Amino acid sequence: MPKTQRVLLVEDTEPLARVYIEFLRSEPYEVFHAATGKAALDQLAGGGFDGVVLDLKLPDMDGLDILRHIRAQQMPISVVIVTAHGSVSNAVEAMRQGAYDFIVKPFNADRLIVTLRNALERRELNELVDTYKQDFDRREFHGFVGASLPMQAVYRIIESAAPSNASVFITGLSGTGKELCAEAIHRSSPRHGKPFVAINCAAIPKDLVESEIFGHVKGAFTGAVAERDGAATQADGGTLFLDEVCEMPLALQATLLRFVQTGTFSRVGESKTRSVDVRFVCATNRDPYEEVRNGRLREDLYFRLHVIPVHLPPLRDRAEDIMTLAGHFVEEYAALEGKRFNGMSAEVEAIFMAYDWPGNVREMQNVLRTIVVLNNEETITAAMLPPMLTRDAPPATASPVTPSPAMADAPADAAPPLSDIAVAPMWKVEKALIDKALAMTDGNVPRAAALLEISPSTIYRKKQMWEEQGKDKTGSGSIEPTYGVRSIL
Repeated sequence: MPKTQRVLLVEDTEPLARVYIEFLRSEPYEVFHAATGKAALDQLAGGGFDGVVLDLKLPDMDGLDILRHIRAQQMPISVVIVTAHGSVSNAVEAMRQGAYDFIVKPFNADRLIVTLRNALERRELNELVDTYKQDFDRREFHGFVGASLPMQAVYRIIESAAPSNASVFITGLSGTGKELCAEAIHRSSPRHGKPFVAINCAAIPKDLVESEIFGHVKGAFTGAVAERDGAATQADGGTLFLDEVCEMPLALQATLLRFVQTGTFSRVGESKTRSVDVRFVCATNRDPYEEVRNGRLREDLYFRLHVIPVHLPPLRDRAEDIMTLAGHFVEEYAALEGKRFNGMSAEVEAIFMAYDWPGNVREMQNVLRTIVVLNNEETITAAMLPPMLTRDAPPATASPVTPSPAMADAPADAAPPLSDIAVAPMWKVEKALIDKALAMTDGNVPRAAALLEISPSTIYRKKQMWEEQGKDKTGSGSIEPTYGVRSIL
């Protein structure tokens, strides 16, 4: 059902006002009427209006004054001007002042309906664009750095999940920032003033995991020389983060399930039941479904914890963020170490974009921290990079294009002669080159982009466009990978 929008009609002639209201009766609008400029300003002060149909000639003021007031107060309202034939110049001035459109009297119902509908749709579109612009301008979020689409999705899930008490299950490869995500959820939640306690289930000996989570009393086991509160008690009122939860012993998973269900537990060696209020956030670098199928993670525990899923993308799937992250870490580590670094060479940037980053953001941090510590220059060069980055990197002179005989003596950066290029639609030439680059790099988009010297996002965008147009599939509309560019490939 369409949303009812609030429209203010400012018209001093009562019979005309009734006609206009009747025109709009079939539309999803709640129409309010003001016969004077003062009445209009009073109603606008109450807020909540989506559109204004404004007559310029009012008994107590000029309609342009109301329009200027709307603009000065930055009210998100679409304004349609109503004017007589002799005042068209005033209507044009009104559009310069921010009005969407104007209607010349007399007009019929369709003219009013279509103009107002378009004005309100434009307003909704502008609001949507502003929302997305704010998102894409958000390059940092609670310790995360990156403005790519995958990260914007993560930011939105965190913002939506944070106010809730529902359990959150974070998945992602090592080095993608799972603990950072858990901390962001905690800091964005109403629990942010209470403790955030993290337990790495893979880093604690199996015999001690239960004690670390629930605590123990003196003498509960060998080495328990004093009683100790566990993470559950320490996190009371806050958030308990269980990292690598799939590494937890099966025997302990039953105890954890009861804790998640009831909020109660007993310390090791104690019969007394304790109650706490904690919000559970869990994480794993494994496939949780596979762990359940293989019997390493209890299904009932999984469904208790897996209420709100958050998946952190690997760095190779957010290639647009690679250089943003690199610049951020270079600046941070240079400041920490008192070094002069302020950037990296174009060759290093190409290597960074072509590298797979199997260790994700953590690997990049380690690489750049090592470079900054061991060197003291202004620019990071390829000679400073560790072998793992340069081993598979294409030579600096590598080119995705094999020159024809006519190009043998041409400069390396010269364009191929026009006689060597078969004429074809530009999109076909672009697609053939991108397909060739992807084939040469086994489908690695960042490496293909580095060969073509374009942004990886350009490849993603064009492939999506071709798929939507049916030009990236077999059958009708498909093209051979080298169609129209055989002589330059």
